[in-house]
Amino acid sequence: MTQQIHIVEDDVAFGKMLTSFLERKGFAVSVSLTGKNARKAIAENNFDLLITDLHLPDDSGLDLLEFSQKVSPKTKVILMTGYAEVDTAVKAIKKGALDYISKPFRPEELLMVIEAESRELKTKLKSKSEKENDDSVAHENDFKSTDNFQSKPNFVVGISESSKKFNEYLKLVGPTDMCVLIQGESGTGKEVAAKAIHNYSKRKDKNFVAVDCGAIPKEIAASEFFGHVKGSFTGAVNDKKGHFEAADGGTLFLDEVGNLSYENQIQLLRALQERRIKPVGSNAEIDVDVRILSATNEDLQKAVSEGKFREDLYHRLNEFSIHIPSLHERKEDLFLFIEYFLAEANNSLGKDVIGLSKEVEEAFKNYSWPGNLRELKNVIKRSVLLTNSQFIPLEVIPREVILSENSKRSQMDFSRESNEKQLILNALKAADFNKTKAAKLLNITRKTLYNKIEQYQIEL
Repeated sequence: MTQQIHIVEDDVAFGKMLTSFLERKGFAVSVSLTGKNARKAIAENNFDLLITDLHLPDDSGLDLLEFSQKVSPKTKVILMTGYAEVDTAVKAIKKGALDYISKPFRPEELLMVIEAESRELKTKLKSKSEKENDDSVAHENDFKSTDNFQSKPNFVVGISESSKKFNEYLKLVGPTDMCVLIQGESGTGKEVAAKAIHNYSKRKDKNFVAVDCGAIPKEIAASEFFGHVKGSFTGAVNDKKGHFEAADGGTLFLDEVGNLSYENQIQLLRALQERRIKPVGSNAEIDVDVRILSATNEDLQKAVSEGKFREDLYHRLNEFSIHIPSLHERKEDLFLFIEYFLAEANNSLGKDVIGLSKEVEEAFKNYSWPGNLRELKNVIKRSVLLTNSQFIPLEVIPREVILSENSKRSQMDFSRESNEKQLILNALKAADFNKTKAAKLLNITRKTLYNKIEQYQIEL
């Protein structure tokens, strides 16, 4: 049966280009230029896939995502975003979007996303029982809210000392009911650590509910956490179950908890102390049995001293603390993660890339990975998409990854002769003395590179 795709895009030319391309690939495609027309089309049809821009003249992709989930829950949604909107797109993934793709992109890239998700779904349905035994080797950044929780966590254990200590803490605190504060840099996999704790606990067969506290406006936080009854405020057209009630018997994970307003902190503290909640607009209280895990990349102790975070709430949340090491702190594990992300990208994109070229290996080892596992995963997936050989070549790697910190510092002081010579030597070494590749790394012409080599009498 032909797949039905609906595109929501106010750029007429771009929409026509995508339509023409996808129709040539055998899809049935329709287009809406506005959110209003899109909502009407979604309500009247059973689309297999909705592809929507994040920003529309009269609507937003996130609102269309929520609307589609209500009126057509079987319709999958892909968001088209600008590069600066990736954080918003990630939030959309948490809300149930299938995937996102950053503009500008080629139609072939969109097709790869569509086909990869289709293959992945078929694979999951076919080998669900077989994969249960293999899940123990998965990585620290790939849990989703729809996963079936296993008795063991789903991540690369690692061989570095910091990873071993981190994993020992997860196993130690998991079986308890202690509140755990998970701290670490952005991109280290704090939600995955929380799920690992949940999977080690007696609550593993109950719900794990993740909440991004930074994405909840303070005006509706009480409704989000505790629910509301119909008619309690403008827009409350139905009763709504809050996160606490949804996680009853299981685990509630509060990500970026430091972003909660002071008023919301008071409400949260009361719920933790009394283990009872009152939905907005209701006179009845509800008993809840919830384990609280929270995470932050901020210094909450500093926030407490500055009066921005309640000290009593901080101590409630911090019965036990765990620090997730950054990727820079556990470089011994780097290639374990690369191996996993490579296999994942191959499976997702339908590729068969074996590994990294020697130049790329060297560049990866020299890079500090400030974005941690999230950055590594994105770089690997992008590189696999652009690779047409067995090994990922240097040309497809982002420039900031290729040059080491030392090379970057040298490049910033390019006017100084010694630094310029060293930068050229570093680039030549990274490119295995391929002058064309080295010139690309340095962002200069090949002729200029030859002149510099002669100027500094560099022997090759």
